[in-house]
Amino acid sequence: MTILLYLIEKEFKQMMRNIILPVIFVLLPVALMNVIPRIATQEVKNLTFSVVDNDHSPLSQRLAQKVAASTYFTLVGGYATQPEAMSSIESCDADILLVIEPHFERDLINMGVAHVSIDGNAVNGMKGSLGTGYMSQIVADYATELRDEAGGASSMPLSVQPRYLYNQSLDYKLYMIPALMALLLVILVGFLPALNIVGEKEKGTIEQINVTPVSKLQFILSKLIPYAVVGLFLLTAAILFARLFHGFWPVGQLWKIYVFALVFIAVVASVGLIISNYSGTTRQAALTFFFFMMIFVIMSGLLTPVISMPLWAQRITLFNPMRYFMEAMRTLYMKDVALDVLSQQLLRLSVMAVVMWSWAIVSYRKNS
Repeated sequence: MTILLYLIEKEFKQMMRNIILPVIFVLLPVALMNVIPRIATQEVKNLTFSVVDNDHSPLSQRLAQKVAASTYFTLVGGYATQPEAMSSIESCDADILLVIEPHFERDLINMGVAHVSIDGNAVNGMKGSLGTGYMSQIVADYATELRDEAGGASSMPLSVQPRYLYNQSLDYKLYMIPALMALLLVILVGFLPALNIVGEKEKGTIEQINVTPVSKLQFILSKLIPYAVVGLFLLTAAILFARLFHGFWPVGQLWKIYVFALVFIAVVASVGLIISNYSGTTRQAALTFFFFMMIFVIMSGLLTPVISMPLWAQRITLFNPMRYFMEAMRTLYMKDVALDVLSQQLLRLSVMAVVMWSWAIVSYRKNS
């Protein structure tokens, strides 16, 4: 036990001697919690649209003004004909084209039905699909508004009022922040151990440890425990920064988050140590870990939902620890659930932690 404490003390001293690491431990959580959630979003805003008003009536002009007044669209021009307006789509000056058909006001007043056409530039599929969806919703709201003004609201037998659970404002930052906390732990708690043992190999200090009575278990524990402490510190800082910058605080209990974090840290730190054990140079270790980190991130659900992936990709994600930790973090940030609800994620992470930790011990070659 005394030997282990001395080894842990040595690891912390080595961290503090590196003037860059303490700065990274502070700046990286600030950057990930403050900057990335503001730019890494799938919400589409600042869409541009052109309009062809073939009716030139007060109601048709009011519709164009309603779309232009929304927070999503900016009007770039009005055209006399649809072929002229299509040129703005082809030149990418406009993302959406709104065409108001002739006799729009007359048909709306006399028959209660009028036609508009919405065309989207689908070169960027997300902007095209979401943009047409946003504009369709605005047109539907406009029709409801006119119906209410005409006193026809009572004729509507059914009114659908959507209610969004756990994220009522549909704020995408609340979805991204827990995932970015998982990414933070992978970057630092996984990457730094990957450079640790191989760095001692290059410096020659590993030979001094090899001739001591330090066991493999003590040596690996002395590498894991300091990074577990660092990981919990970074997670705590990230939670506080998320509260400071965005006003988000976990709905679930904090101790549940730390339970998952400890197990996840054991997994990623062990992966880093395994890579370090098998690598001959720091460059080799860095490139190898970068390869695995990219797989972890892409196949975790950070960028796209796992359910949207092909079946073969979904099966690969079953072996991705980042997927389970992100699912747990997002759930605990938005819901107050019992731990048994996340028992599957915790069990799989725990199995991975045991396997990776054992592998890290076995793969470390200690010369007697």
